[in-house]
Formats: sequence, C-alpha cells, structure tokens
Amino acid sequence: MANITILTLVGSLREGSINRQLAEVAVLNAPEAVDVVTFDGLADVPFYNEDIDTDEHRPAAATALREVANQADAVLLVSPEYNGTMPAVLKNAIDWLSRPYGAGAISAKPAAVIGSAFGQYGGAWAHDDARRSLAVAGATVIDDTKLSIGSSITRFAEVHPKDDAEVAGQVIGVLSALAGAAAPARTAA
Repeated sequence: MANITILTLVGSLREGSINRQLAEVAVLNAPEAVDVVTFDGLADVPFYNEDIDTDEHRPAAATALREVANQADAVLLVSPEYNGTMPAVLKNAIDWLSRPYGAGAISAKPAAVIGSAFGQYGGAWAHDDARRSLAVAGATVIDDTKLSIGSSITRFAEVHPKDDAEVAGQVIGVLSALAGAAAPARTAA
C-alpha cells in the first residue's frame, strides 16, 4: 500500500518565515509510511469567485491546488496570525478546496492546524479560525491535535525550528495523529 500523503499549506508567503520553516520540519520529520507535500503555489491562486470556478475559466493555480488536495489523505495548515486571525491566503485556499459544495477536495479528510506567531499565544486565534473554516468546508478537523508556538521571534532567533527537539517532537506528534486519522478512512475507501 502507498504511503499516506499529508498536504501542507503555509499561510505565510515570505520565503524565510518561521511558519515556512515549521513546514520544513514536517517534511524532514515525516513518520515512516507518511509523505508530507507542501503546496507552494498559494500566492498564484486568485481570490475565490464562483464566476471563474468553471471548466472554461478556472485558473490553473486553483486547479493545481485542488488536484494536489484530491491526491492527499490529510491536510495540515501551518499558520501565522495576522491581525488576530488566519492569513487571507489560507482562507482563500480553504474556499477553493471547499467547492463544489459537499464534494470539495478536502471533504471528510482529516485536518489539523499548527503554527507560530510573535505573541505569547502563538497564533491560537488564527488557528481556531482556521479549524472552524476547515470544518465548515467539510474537513474532519482533529480538534485535540494542536500546536501554537508563541514568542517565535525570540524562540527561533538563533535556531531553526528543525533544530529545536521539542518543536520537532511536537510536529511529529501532529503528523502521527493526522496519519492515524487518515489510515482508517483510506482502508474504508
């Protein structure tokens, strides 16, 4: 049987962002029989508009996002907190992946949200909003699988998250929970 695939979407478009580095931690520490795939084209996906979500007009970037999500067994969002909520790029990705209604690319797929932010709560508000949006979009959110790392600028000032054993272990725990949730759904299909 093929490995379980976890699609990772990063809410920060900045190349050197700490949340992008957390996605790298996920890729580098994927448990055995798990592949972590990061979709790097979110900046190219236009804001969702039902008028362009047709076979004739759907943007290539949106099609690519849906295709990679359709092939994934689970979804991991890695999100900073912008003005108390998730970045627009993640909300937009969820909007595209929620369509067609009831049969979107993330429908019934296990999902979790992790991330880091400068504040002491590590982006918890953004993560709560992202989990809520994922659930409304049809994903099966694993509510007890959370990781919000606070004070990111100081914590990672001199160390990459991949070299922080505590963070790497917590990311592995999230990936294991997602893979565990995806496995039964996969065998039932």
